[in-house]
Parts: sequence; structure tokens; C-alpha cells
Amino acid sequence: MPVPAIFDRLRLPVIGAPLFIVSNPDLVIAQCKAGIVGSFPALNARPQSQLDEWIHRITEELAAYDREHPEAPSAPFAVNQIVHRSNDRFEQDMETCAKWKVPIVITSLGAREELNHAVHAWGGITLHDIIDDRFARKAIEKGADGLIAVAAGAGGHAGRWSPFALVQEIRKWFDGPLALSGAIATGGAVLAAKAMGADFAYIGSPFIATPEARATDEYKRGICESGAADIVSSALFTGINGNYLRASILAAGLDPDNLPQPGPDAMNFQSASGAKAWRDIWGSGQGIGVVDQVRPTADLVARLAREYEQARARICA
Repeated sequence: MPVPAIFDRLRLPVIGAPLFIVSNPDLVIAQCKAGIVGSFPALNARPQSQLDEWIHRITEELAAYDREHPEAPSAPFAVNQIVHRSNDRFEQDMETCAKWKVPIVITSLGAREELNHAVHAWGGITLHDIIDDRFARKAIEKGADGLIAVAAGAGGHAGRWSPFALVQEIRKWFDGPLALSGAIATGGAVLAAKAMGADFAYIGSPFIATPEARATDEYKRGICESGAADIVSSALFTGINGNYLRASILAAGLDPDNLPQPGPDAMNFQSASGAKAWRDIWGSGQGIGVVDQVRPTADLVARLAREYEQARARICA
């Protein structure tokens, strides 16, 4: 199955992952102008009415950019929808996406057939994130166009399996669009994702350390000063296993090496110091060891593109 034509405008086979709280129109627009898919979670726009404002702005600014740069138009953008039944904004957010005919919808925490039908009706495509082959099959059965394989090492809610194992199992039966997530932070890693069978690399954590990202200076500094050994995996904070920065856990008054087991109220976790998941307990993937400074999104994408071409040259030499 060929990759949909909507991706032909990419400078680099990269999708910027939707980062809870962090992703915003500034980051999405910068990513798309730089030539990669920019995305954000619908739930980042609060109150719900702000979602319409955000998509309006993204649509208008990218259209203006395309008129000024017909030789190199912007990449498409995506909105991430949490499809779990606990999301009481789901219907309203979908109506807003339909109004603006959002080109790509990324779905998480469940697969819903009616969402795929709705997106297809306005001409968009859907990508569903999964952590194993079983969930991948369910997503395609329910009509998703493509998959995002979330492997071990990804930031936030992460999978458990090696990217090699996950991609090769999916490619045994699925030849459609496939993105790979998990500690990808260099252009060489983007090429490696392609080599093992993915169509796109799905990159999140390095974009936290950009001026456009809606993250605190402390969070951005934490990304720049940390490495793989500073990532702690735990289900304590949301009830689902995820990867977080050690420094933020320490700042919350917790011992990263002796975290308690998650209780029945893990989804509503709040430490004794008042720290909350995502706002104060910072998600991050294992690939941040190569992130050494806060740099504009355009510069980060340019660096990835250079490294990608250098890696290709080495292999072809």
C-alpha cells in the first residue's frame, strides 16, 4: 500500500509527536514550515472553544506560508484525539476537527470505527498509536489508515518491546503507513527507522527543548542536561507505564529508585508537594542524550536533515 500523497510535501520522513501540555500552535506551525508533520493533542487547547482558535490559526498561517513558498510548501498538521470513553470532550473536539477538515488525526487509547469513518468523510487520514501487534491489528480492523508503533524508550506512555521486534511483527501482515516511536533523536536514527521497515520516525522529546514549545525553562533545561540513565519508567503517575525525567520526580519529593506501586487513584496522582503528572512530573524519552541546547524548531529539523543525508551517504559509500 503506497504512503498517502499528503506526505509528499515532507522534507524529512518525520512526524512531530503530540506532546501533552507542551505542543501548541507555535510549535506545530514551526514544524510544518520546517517540512515535518506537526501535531498537538486536542486536549491541550483549554477551554474546548480554544481548539477552534488553534486550528484556525494553524490553517491560516500555513496557507499564507504556502502562497509565499510555492516551491516548498509546508507539511500537513495533525490533531491527536484521546478516544477513551473517559474523554468527555471527544464529540465536541471531533466536530471542530470536521469543521476545519483536519488532514491527519492521530488516535490514542482505544480505536473507534466511527472516528475513522468521520475523518475519511472529510478527506483526512487516521494514524493510531499502538504498543503491540495485537492492538495494531485491532486498529486496522476498525479502519485506521496507518499505525504509530510506540516502542520501548519512547517518552510519556511508552511501549515495552524493542523497535525491531515491534516493526517486524507488524510488517508481516501490514504494508500501510507506519511510523516508529522510541528514542529517535538524530537523523541517523530516522534513517534506521526507515531501514527496519517504518515509513516515518515519530519524534517528541527533542522538540521540548525548542523556544516554540510550551514547556517551562526548567523542563527544557532538564531535557538538555539529561541522558538515557535519567529516564525513570513507572505506572505510578497515570496508571499506565510511562517514561519520565528523574529530576522532576526528585523535585516532587519522591525517590525515583523506590517509587510506590500505583494505587486505584493513579490517574489522579498528586504528590504531597502538590506536584501533578505531566505538569510537574515531566515525560521524556531515552533519546535525549544528544539534546544539548535549546534551539529553534527550524534549526533542529535542519540538523536532523543533515544527519539523515550524512547517514545515507555513509551507507552508500
